[in-house]
Amino acid sequence: MPTTEPEHRTRSAETDPAPPGGSPEAATSLSQPLSAGLVTAIVGFSSSFVLVLTGLRTVGADPRQAVSGLLLLCLAMGGLAIWFGLRHRQPVSIAWSTPGAALLANAGHQSGGYRYAVGAFLISGLLIVLTGLWGPLGRWISAIPGQLTTALLAGVLLPLCLAPVRAADQLPGLALPAIAAWALLSRYARRWATPGALATALAALLVERPHLFSHTGGLLPTPTFTAPAFSLAATVSIALPLYVITMASQNIPGIAVLTHFGYRPRTRPILVGTGLATAVGAAGGAYMVNLAAITAALAAGPDAHPDRDRRWIASVTGGAVYLLLGLTAGCSVALLSAAPPLLVEAAAGLALLGTLGSALAATLAQEEGREAAVITFVVCASGVTAFGIGAPVWALLAGLGWYVLLRKPV
Repeated sequence: MPTTEPEHRTRSAETDPAPPGGSPEAATSLSQPLSAGLVTAIVGFSSSFVLVLTGLRTVGADPRQAVSGLLLLCLAMGGLAIWFGLRHRQPVSIAWSTPGAALLANAGHQSGGYRYAVGAFLISGLLIVLTGLWGPLGRWISAIPGQLTTALLAGVLLPLCLAPVRAADQLPGLALPAIAAWALLSRYARRWATPGALATALAALLVERPHLFSHTGGLLPTPTFTAPAFSLAATVSIALPLYVITMASQNIPGIAVLTHFGYRPRTRPILVGTGLATAVGAAGGAYMVNLAAITAALAAGPDAHPDRDRRWIASVTGGAVYLLLGLTAGCSVALLSAAPPLLVEAAAGLALLGTLGSALAATLAQEEGREAAVITFVVCASGVTAFGIGAPVWALLAGLGWYVLLRKPV
């Protein structure tokens, strides 16, 4: 991965001066990236914060710890997006690891409690830092066949994507309106499909069970820190898969998006910065901060601004909005704690269906290595745990083993 390239520049003030302040052109030039940044942050937050909270609660976080995790993630994402945008004048969007949250949602409670999950978050963050400082580690991750990493992602996502089906059977009055809203919005306003489904589910819950929201407690989020503990089981089952899936599904695609739109991102400071933010925030529940991949194009593409040198305003605006959204962490956790767990999982599953489809398509696209990819997917989706090691690790080992076994000698 590149580490020392200069930032992209397409014009200078001498050759292409900015429009005069206060002119209609200046207002239009500024409003476009501002609105793109606003949409980037709102869509990124609303489409997956349910999954983040589900993942943290699954690995043992109580409501206060989950609030802390969501708050610190938003603060880290916002602060880093603003810093990188102002420092490098590139639309570097920062996000939490959505595939990582899905991994946590399938990991289950750790033996010894939440503090061992916190220790795993810390290790993952330090591995990201090491990747930024030591090039060979990043090249090793990049050397894993892409079919296997997408198969691993698909296997992690499948159990959550089945939740809407189970919810439609067990909670039809709550789940079916949400699924209908998601379907209609997917047709007419796709980027708002997941937020609309979540809002519909909460509205149906409010109508059916209004008493659940009568005692939500304090809604102002505050950080809650947990001393990390370390174990081999948590390291192998959470830290390593979280690192691999974040690098393969977030950081590497995020760099590719920026490169596609004509930028040459400074990957070393980005990886070191996001890794340090994760390591520092791990005790407060910030399980992983990384480059945005799914929403990166909203800030880096031409919809943010026709001029590439002005698109950094979109990522900076998105960062500022994330800082504000962090203040809603207490309200978000209170609302979701009042909802049936299956309904929360269903909302997360609806948000991930598109990602699952893309992952499966990439997994099966090439005939060479397809069997190894399918083995990776099946083992990961099985959810088995053996010798304290979770299914994602066994899946990657099985897929790599089969890939090497059948690989034709050069």
